[in-house]
Amino acid sequence: MSVQLGTVERPLRVAIVGAGPAGFYAAEALLKQKDLVCQIDFINRLPTPYGLVREGVAPDHQSIKAVTRIYDKLAALPNVRYFGNVTFGRDLSHQELKAHYDQIIYAVGAQSDRKMGVPGEEFLGSLPATIFVGWYNGHPDYSDRHFDLSHERVVVVGNGNVAMDVTRILASNPDELAKTDMADYALGVLRTSQVREVVVLGRRGPAQAAFTNPELKEFGELEGVDVIVDPADLELDPLSEQSLAEDKTATKNVDMLRAYAARGATGAPKRIVMRFLASPVEVLGEDGKVVGVKIERNKLVQAADGTQRPRGTGQYETLACGMILRSVGYRGVRLPGVPFDETSGTIPNVAGRVVRTRSDEVVPGEYVVGWAKRGPSGIIGTNKPDAAATVAMMIEDLPTLTPAPGDGAVEKILESHGVHYITFADWKILDAHEARRGVEQSRPRVKETNVDRMMAVIQEGRKG
Repeated sequence: MSVQLGTVERPLRVAIVGAGPAGFYAAEALLKQKDLVCQIDFINRLPTPYGLVREGVAPDHQSIKAVTRIYDKLAALPNVRYFGNVTFGRDLSHQELKAHYDQIIYAVGAQSDRKMGVPGEEFLGSLPATIFVGWYNGHPDYSDRHFDLSHERVVVVGNGNVAMDVTRILASNPDELAKTDMADYALGVLRTSQVREVVVLGRRGPAQAAFTNPELKEFGELEGVDVIVDPADLELDPLSEQSLAEDKTATKNVDMLRAYAARGATGAPKRIVMRFLASPVEVLGEDGKVVGVKIERNKLVQAADGTQRPRGTGQYETLACGMILRSVGYRGVRLPGVPFDETSGTIPNVAGRVVRTRSDEVVPGEYVVGWAKRGPSGIIGTNKPDAAATVAMMIEDLPTLTPAPGDGAVEKILESHGVHYITFADWKILDAHEARRGVEQSRPRVKETNVDRMMAVIQEGRKG
C-alpha cells in the first residue's frame, strides 16, 4: 500500500535552507494549503533568523523590519522547527537532507557580488557595498572589517537601492543613526568620519535608474546635506523621454531629480552628488590604496532588444576619492551537491523546480525561491508571490514523490556531528537580550555581532 504524503498518517516533511523572507514566505504558502499536513524545518547558517531583514535592511528603515512579526508567528507553530548555526554542506549534507525530507527548498539569496571588471579594483578601499551594509548592520561575517572614513570623498558605483542606502548612511548625522539598531562599532566609526561628499555614479541615465522613489526622496530629507544634480544630466534623449510614459516610478524619480537640480547647493556641510551616464574605467591607487577613479562619459544607444544601453564616448575625467563601494549586481554561490548556473549566478530552475544545468532535467523534490531562483530583483514583498508560485509546483508534484526513508530526526544527526544548533526558543533568548539592551539606550535593539558571543548569551539564558 502506497503512503500518501501530506496526511496525518505521514506528514509532508520539508526542509527550507535559509531563513530569510523568501524562506518564510515559502513556509507560509505551505501552511496555507488546505488539507495538507506538513512538518517544516528551517536550516540556517547563522544563529539569527530573518536574513536580509536583520542583516541587509538599512538601520534607519525600522518600519520595514516589522515584517519579522509575521515570521515570528510562523516559526512558533508546533509543526515548524528552526535549526540555526547550521551550515548546509558542512554540518548537514545534501545527502542527509534528501534522506530525511520529502522536499527541499533553497532560499539562500544572492550572497556574492559582481565586480566592475576594471583595473585597480583590488586596491585597498575598493569594496562591494554589501560588505559595508553587512558591517554597519552587525553581520558576524563582516563585524571585524575596517573602513577608513578619514577621506573627504567616497564614490558609490550603482543606481539601485543598496547604492542609495550606503550613500545615505555615509551622509547621515550619526546622532540620528544612534537611535537605530546599527552596530555599535559602526556608530563609533561614523562619528569620526571625515566624509563630506558622496558621489553616486550611474552608468545609464536618470530614466533608467533602478532606485525607488522613497529612497531618492530620503536624500532630500537628510539634515545638513545638499543633493547636487547637474541639469545637463537630466536632458533626456527621445527614447528615454518616451519610456517615462510607461513607468510612473521613473517619471517621479526624474521629477525629483529636477527639483534637486533646481535647488542646487545651499552651503550645507555635506553633499550627495548624483552623476548619470558615467562609468568607472579604472580605480587609481598609490601604495596599494585607493586614491581616485577614472570615469568615462557614456551615451545611450538602443540595443537589439529595444533597451537603452550605455556606450563610452571616449571622454574621461579623474575624481579623487578615498573609498569606492560598488553596487553593480549580486549573484548566488554554489551549494554543495546542488546544480548552479555560473552565468546567471542562480540555481537553475523551471518555475521553481530545480533542474540540472545542461539537460533541464528536473531534480525530484528540490525547489528554489527568492533571489536564488530569479536573480537579485524586487523588494522583500516580491518574495511572497514568488514563493507561492514555487509552492504550487511542490503541491503539484506530491503524487509523484517517493517519501524520504528517514524519520526526519535531523537533530540526532547534528548532535552526532557535534553541531551546537540553535532552536527558535534559543533565538528568542537572544532576541530578548538585544531588546533589553536597546531599551537601556532608547534604541530598537543593540545587536550582538559575534557568533561566539551570541552562543554565550543563549547558553546563559537557557540556565534561567
